[in-house]
Amino acid sequence: MSDLFKSAGLDKHAPRPLADRMRPMRLADVAGQGHLLGEGGALSRLIAASSLGSLIFWGPPGTGKTTVARLLAEETSLAFVQISAIFTGVAELKKVFEQARARHAAGQGTLLFVDEIHRFNRAQQDSFLPVMEDGTVTLIGATTENPSFELNAALLSRARVLTFRSLDEAAIEHMLARAESVEGKALPLDADARLALVRMADGDGRAALTLAEEIWRAAKPDETFDTAGLASIVQRRAPIYDKAQEGHYNLISALHKCVRGSDPDAALYYLARMLDAGEDPLFLARRIVRMAVEDVGLADPQALTIANAAKDAYDFLGSPEGELAIAQAVVYVASAPKSNAVYKAWKGARSLAKEHGSVMPPHVILNAPTKLMREEGYGEGYRYDHDQPDAFSGQDYWPEKIGRKKLYEPVERGFERELRKRLEWWERLRREREP
Repeated sequence: MSDLFKSAGLDKHAPRPLADRMRPMRLADVAGQGHLLGEGGALSRLIAASSLGSLIFWGPPGTGKTTVARLLAEETSLAFVQISAIFTGVAELKKVFEQARARHAAGQGTLLFVDEIHRFNRAQQDSFLPVMEDGTVTLIGATTENPSFELNAALLSRARVLTFRSLDEAAIEHMLARAESVEGKALPLDADARLALVRMADGDGRAALTLAEEIWRAAKPDETFDTAGLASIVQRRAPIYDKAQEGHYNLISALHKCVRGSDPDAALYYLARMLDAGEDPLFLARRIVRMAVEDVGLADPQALTIANAAKDAYDFLGSPEGELAIAQAVVYVASAPKSNAVYKAWKGARSLAKEHGSVMPPHVILNAPTKLMREEGYGEGYRYDHDQPDAFSGQDYWPEKIGRKKLYEPVERGFERELRKRLEWWERLRREREP
């Protein structure tokens, strides 16, 4: 085997990456998951009660899911078996289950850790159920995706979901300090660059250690990097998320709520986060148009004009120049008076249309292009509003079966205050002219 390694130019005793060497040897050394492993934490209680059970670890990359699973096996004297859903097929799963059954028959339990468990299809997920139910394996599945969306209900009903949190700056700093102790040397960074490194990690401990290792490799003797030097050594690691999954929806939801909540500063922050993560700017521009019509509406009709103009400006300018137009629209829409009155009125109208879709309009507002339709009374009694006083006839246009409904209720904010006055005036005239 050694000859094989040599012929391939590999050394089986080559140094392991820093992130691997820094794996905690005890659960107490795992950083940033005190809500699970601290005193009174969910996992601490399960270990104390000697009742682990099957678990789903849900959280971002680099938060310790694999490490905790391995250490749990040691704490509970279970055989640790690790597989990845990306590389494991049905045949491999059957082999893993057969080996676990053999151990079980010999009195040895198995902790089966499945990384990226959400990658298994529904049928593959169901294959775990029998070995979970009869105690052949204690399953720990790790996923970065929301288990509610990605895992079978049957699997979730047999496992407890535990949430791993992104590491905060204090936890990342603690990991860097440990790395310096292990390496026997300080990171060659000034204070600002060190803080920048912590932020670059974006809550991912593995990323923090990988970046630290790159810095040590790049540094010359007695060299210290400032923030600019750090950026030139390690290309900035943007806080990337999968645009089809959880992070995408969390951030667009945050942006929308900040705009709705009239906080342009927070809205700009989340806009920057999404653009920094590689989000399609035109997707964001379209969503801001939606915010303008849903949350501002007629309280400021100009909001829709500006949001549409920003979309067109980005389409014309592209990145990065066009991003400023999107930011301008975000600030305007967030600062505008808010009203969802049209949004609610439209929902009410849709609901009525579905409920009474077969009801015909009253004859008074139907056209009569044929003699037969005129004989049937189509259009009879219709009064042309422009021929009436104030250009308003006050006729009832609702089907008799439904009766008059009030769907649009303008708020007392922005331009809708003026619309409310107009509608109240029309209503007063309507009452005055009722037969």
